Amino acid sequence: MGKRALFSVYDKTGVVEFARGLHELGWELLASGGTAAALAAAVLPVRPASNYEGLGGRVKTLHAPLHASILARPEDAAELAALGTTQIDLVAVNLYPFRERPDVETIDIGGPSLLRGAAKNHARVTAVCDPADYPAVLAEIRAQGDTSPETRRALARKVFAHTGGYDAAIAGWLGASPLAFPEELALGWRRGAALRYGENPHQKASVYLDGNGGLAAAQTLQGLPLSYNNLCDADAALELVSAFSEPACVAVKHGGPCGVGLGRDAAEAYARCQAADPISIFGGVVAWNRPLDAATVRAVGKQHLDVVLAPEVTEEARTALKRKKNLRVLEVGAPPGRDYRIRRISGGVLVQEKDFEPEAEWRVAAGQEPDRAALRFAWAVCRFVPSNAVVVSDTQQTLGVGGGQPNRVGAARIALGAAGDRARGAVAATDGFCFPDTVEALAEAGVVALVEPGGSVQDSEVIATAERLGFTLVLTGVRHFRH
Repeated sequence: MGKRALFSVYDKTGVVEFARGLHELGWELLASGGTAAALAAAVLPVRPASNYEGLGGRVKTLHAPLHASILARPEDAAELAALGTTQIDLVAVNLYPFRERPDVETIDIGGPSLLRGAAKNHARVTAVCDPADYPAVLAEIRAQGDTSPETRRALARKVFAHTGGYDAAIAGWLGASPLAFPEELALGWRRGAALRYGENPHQKASVYLDGNGGLAAAQTLQGLPLSYNNLCDADAALELVSAFSEPACVAVKHGGPCGVGLGRDAAEAYARCQAADPISIFGGVVAWNRPLDAATVRAVGKQHLDVVLAPEVTEEARTALKRKKNLRVLEVGAPPGRDYRIRRISGGVLVQEKDFEPEAEWRVAAGQEPDRAALRFAWAVCRFVPSNAVVVSDTQQTLGVGGGQPNRVGAARIALGAAGDRARGAVAATDGFCFPDTVEALAEAGVVALVEPGGSVQDSEVIATAERLGFTLVLTGVRHFRH
């Protein structure tokens, strides 16, 4: 009995060559609709699947004898004969482009059904969902008459992953966002750019795309390939810089900001960002919320950076940046306001809303009316610093950042150490409630005001300490832990 192959493809890349190769090996060709027309136009003998199963339109590939020919086992030969058909040995199908053009009419039903049936019966059926696999499959059939069980199993695994991702993309389009916390979480993500390695060279890594653009899909205008660490820091920088409406620049190192500056334009914002911590910015990731222009590139000068990103990079800036051939340059806009975060843990994942600033009334609990602009700047930055976090700043520049510490007074001392004499007259923010020791450390260094959530059993002692020191304490009622 000769072998038979069924073709039903939207993307016709390579399908004529694949079908011709099988025909030359004696295979019978079946095909649906436009695929049959393409093979016939290439002067290949093809039996239209619409004739084979007797139905057309939306259900042209949803006919019992057709699926029976795919799902049949060797012992089912008599039943196939009763249906007037014989087995199909290879199914080459790719799906309507729902991800590219989301719509009810681009939801493929017949294609996934054919592929899943073939993949289920991979003990004897070869299921091919990716045109990139045609040459290898044809070469193997030429060499040994059929694909090996190992190849069929690998292709079946690829089919179920592909159709699973396809269904997840449809579910997301219909509204099953992780933000809705559905009963079953479907994530239809596709692998994007390869990463050289993970956080360390011995760890493998890749980036997956959710289809909504953003940093993961951003084009690298120049420079070395992006690494896992580059993308983590770039994401943190993009989030923080997008929190400001005025021209802003953010430098991130190892997941947290080391410098933030505001200015009249991108160049001035960078100057303040760089001056905030001239040592830590070395080899960092820097983001702007305004176009990166030639004047800003001149301000960067010889400063060594790993990645820069902005919503736009002007032609003059691109030309100037070519002197830094290894510098990665990205053009990417602000992330969506309402988004979610996923973190893998043993046995599952955690899903939460991305942190945001809810409406809240700030209360001056001790001291005089503060410089609220400075406090709001410090508070905005503090939200993006790993906990425990303390930020010391003026109205337009961070002066010291302490984050990722097991105790808050330790974070304060790191921030004050970076600020040095600049702490005198500055303000501070911290992401969670604090104890008297943090207030004392800040006041001793010359900081004049602190904004913090409050809510501690020691709030009365903290307020009393602030009053005794002539220190301004503002409570927000909002916590911003970041782990």
